[in-house]
Order: sequence, then C-alpha cells, then structure tokens
Amino acid sequence: MGEKAAGTRVFKKSSPNCKLTVYLGKRDFVDHLDRVDPVDGVVLVDNDYLKDRKVYVTLTCAFRYGREDLDVLGLSFRKDLFISTFQAFPPLPEEKKPLTRLQERLIKKLGDHAHPFYFTIPQNLPCSVTLQPGPEDTGKACGVDYEIRAFCARTAEEKMHKRNSVRLVIRKVQFAPEKSGPQPVAETTRHFLMSDRSLHLEASLDKELYYHGEAINVNVHVTNNSSKTVKRIKVSGIYCHIYTVYTATYIP
Repeated sequence: MGEKAAGTRVFKKSSPNCKLTVYLGKRDFVDHLDRVDPVDGVVLVDNDYLKDRKVYVTLTCAFRYGREDLDVLGLSFRKDLFISTFQAFPPLPEEKKPLTRLQERLIKKLGDHAHPFYFTIPQNLPCSVTLQPGPEDTGKACGVDYEIRAFCARTAEEKMHKRNSVRLVIRKVQFAPEKSGPQPVAETTRHFLMSDRSLHLEASLDKELYYHGEAINVNVHVTNNSSKTVKRIKVSGIYCHIYTVYTATYIP
C-alpha cells in the first residue's frame, strides 16, 4: 500500500495484529553495476506491545525452483541465497548510520516509536527474476525474489509468527544503458580432414539491445574455400534467464 508522508510517497505495510508497520520510500532498488541503491526504511512499533523484546528487520534473497505445493515431507524447493539481519531497536552502535532524508521525515511524523533500518544489497546477487508459470501451475512463481521482514523477538533466531510480523516484497532491478554498445559478432572456422582449406562462418546482429516485440535481424556471412557444399544455414535463439544468445551453425 502506498501513501504520502510530508509530500513524499511511501509504501506502508502492517502486521495482521497492527502492532508493527514497515515504511519504505520505494520497492524497486536499481543495480547501477558499480553500486546498488541502499534499502532504507522505518519500522513503527506499538511500545506497549514491544515490552522487553527487540525489533529485528531481515533482508532475504531466495531462489524458488519448484511449486509451493511440492514442499512436502520436509522437502523445500526454495534456497536462501542471502540473509542479512538488522536490529532496529535498541540500535547497535556499530550499525548506526546518519538518517536519510526519508527517514528523518518519517520519524518526525511518526514519533519516537519509529526506528530506522538500513541494508546494502551485495552487487554479486542476481536481479529479481520471475519465471513465466505454465497454464496448470499454481502458487508462487519460480524465480529470484527479495523480501523485507520485520518482527519483535528476544533474539534474532526466535521463530516469528505471521500474525505479529511484516513481510514486504522488494525488487532488485537493472535498466538497459541509454547508449548501446557495438553490435555483437561471432565467428568460427571449420577445418576438414584431407583438405588444406576451410569454411569460415560469421554471424552478427544489427544492434546490441532489443526490446519486447522487436524483430531480431541476424546477418550471416559464409566464406567457403573448402570442397564441401553448404546446403543450409540454421540460426537459433536460446533464452537464458535474462539474456539471449544467438548461434549460427553450419550443416553439411
């Protein structure tokens, strides 16, 4: 859910018992190749509910490679790639950082029971990916996802419950560069037995970046100095998660 706080749009989600609320300025965090946008937010806690417990916020990156309804008999088709835990209250001196502008405005509006948290997403983690489910697939889609969780507990290892915790999905994303690079080119040379001459095959694309719905033009150049006859050229496209590789194959 999104709302405006002091003229700034924020995303807000509360626990089912309404004792814990997480505020984020955005849910898409950009990987700029040399850095990733920091995850900064605020968690608001009902002080009477907190008592002698602490407030923890975790950032998890996980890869789901099977349907949720297959998670039976202790088997799990979800693997955690990265988990980071931040103690929002009471704050630890070594984790304390200057407040961001968003956090300053939220704390000013929400009061003393609002506590900031910070995360840095490592650059080597993959971007958020959702694999297109099949017509008969049900449940959560396979892919890579990021999730913020906030909960109250005496220790970070204590089991959290859905009723008194907040789960908010975020995304790590990348955008295509504004200036495209050189057009991709690949080449190969085939040597034949009992022949001192070869066949040279070169394939190139007309540009580096393509968007959904665009035609991909592949230029193929064959230099045949051998005694073999080229009957046909096969061009195939292979989609590999977030990038596409095109190959040209000589078929005698």
